[in-house]
Amino acid sequence: MEQINSYLGKEEVPLFAPTSDEKTMALLAHILTLAAGFIAPLIIYLIKKDESTFITAHAKESLNFQITLFIVFIILFITVIGILLMWIVGILALVLIIVATIKASEGKLYKYPLNIRLIK
Repeated sequence: MEQINSYLGKEEVPLFAPTSDEKTMALLAHILTLAAGFIAPLIIYLIKKDESTFITAHAKESLNFQITLFIVFIILFITVIGILLMWIVGILALVLIIVATIKASEGKLYKYPLNIRLIK
């Protein structure tokens, strides 16, 4: 598999080209986190994990990113200076979610940078 690295994460070309429906579900796993947090990728993962490896990969990556963000926000909230930095993390998260959504719509696998991968 071909990998392309950048500071905005890693993208990989999947072994099999995903269908239009798979691309749509994968991009929903990312973009719906803006409204529903970790619930959206969790539901998509649970429903589609046995049907599509492309959707499963995106849903797991999105879910892991949301869990990582939650941990980071808790740590920042505990510290006084961290409260001031929360907006920077929020903007960075928004940019990364948009990048992941674009990669999913292009039919590529995407890995967030600095992501704790608890769900494998």
